[in-house]
Amino acid sequence: VLFLQIVHILNMTSAKIVSFLLHPEESLHSLQNRIEFETGISTGNQELLLETGICLDPRKPASQCVIDGVRGWDSYMVYLFDKSKTVYDGPFASRSLSDCVNYIVQDSKIQLPIPQLRKVWAEAVHYIIGLKEDYSRLFQGQRAAMLSLLRYNANLIKMKNNMVSASQQLKAKLEFFHQSIRLDLERYSDQMAYGISSEKMLKAWKEMEEKASQCAQAEDIGYLDEQIMALHTEIVELQKSPYARRQGEVMESLEQRAIDLYKQLKTRPPDHAYSDSTDMVKIIVQTVQSQDRVLKELFGHLSKLLGCKQKIIDLLPEIEVALNNIKEADNSVMQMQGKRQREIWHLLKIACTQSSSRSLVSSSLEGTASAAAAAWLPQSSSGSTAPHPLSSLAAPKDRENSADVIRENLNYLELFSSILQEVRQEQNSMMVS
Repeated sequence: VLFLQIVHILNMTSAKIVSFLLHPEESLHSLQNRIEFETGISTGNQELLLETGICLDPRKPASQCVIDGVRGWDSYMVYLFDKSKTVYDGPFASRSLSDCVNYIVQDSKIQLPIPQLRKVWAEAVHYIIGLKEDYSRLFQGQRAAMLSLLRYNANLIKMKNNMVSASQQLKAKLEFFHQSIRLDLERYSDQMAYGISSEKMLKAWKEMEEKASQCAQAEDIGYLDEQIMALHTEIVELQKSPYARRQGEVMESLEQRAIDLYKQLKTRPPDHAYSDSTDMVKIIVQTVQSQDRVLKELFGHLSKLLGCKQKIIDLLPEIEVALNNIKEADNSVMQMQGKRQREIWHLLKIACTQSSSRSLVSSSLEGTASAAAAAWLPQSSSGSTAPHPLSSLAAPKDRENSADVIRENLNYLELFSSILQEVRQEQNSMMVS
């Protein structure tokens, strides 16, 4: 018997306790099937919480419900919630009266012998203590629901912070992208008249600017932020609510009065005296009424907790979608920025190539002119140039110089043609890309 593992499940939808003997290495899914048979709550809608608010792990065996060590049979329970319900309004099973207690409740003025009255009142005290303990267990279930809500809220805050951070980064990147592309378009327009132009590239840049404006829609998370802030406010109010704290003071006071009344009866001698149960019945009725009141408040507060939790569950996928949209927009902006920078460097390469070819042609023309002039201007013995009387005639040496100049110019022309062809190929490849 000592090695048996028994799990006690408090059904928060009906306030009933169901107990199960766990089989060795029984899975949680197997236990949930047994719970479904007993409670009618399907396995998909079952939420099993420990008193710390932690949900049972389906990957672990059912023995995770039972803690090590010896404790009271019902001091550690698993609390069962129905995911398909957010409003818990009963009907709730109340503790049933024993036959003896029911007898005096039906007629509180009936006279009973003191020895018999002691037994009846002992059962009455036990019933009153049981009512208080029933409330304490249900309050512990409400507390587990509150702790579970706070865990969900912590996860919501984490996802919200990630979403806000990603949105701010996207906003900064979009501002930089818009400023840089506007500057690039202005500078590109300024150099079109005398520099390099590509209508296809210009059109692509303008399309980038429009696409970046569309990406700005992803950073708009104001509607989600408002819902999250309203939800946080609601959760804080629930934490501050007096119903979030134990409301059993009246029941505890009535319990003590019943115990004191029973002690007074025990001190009376067991003679042939008789007495009625008016005072004890009055305490029983007040305890039942107090329990009804606090349970109504408890389940009203519990319904609000579960409603907030459901709102968080509904919000989490929306935040996930918004976060994915922000990441996609961020990647798109970075790709457009990288493509535009590669195109700018390609333009710079073409411009440098054209500049080099111009300087090369200019230097070759200058060398040709100076060589021709030197060929047609003979040197005097003093080193100064003087007009030659036969300067209009070509000497054999002059003809050789002229042939060299022509061959050199032809080489430069061929080089220049090949450079121009390379530039045209690069421009065409840039337009295609």
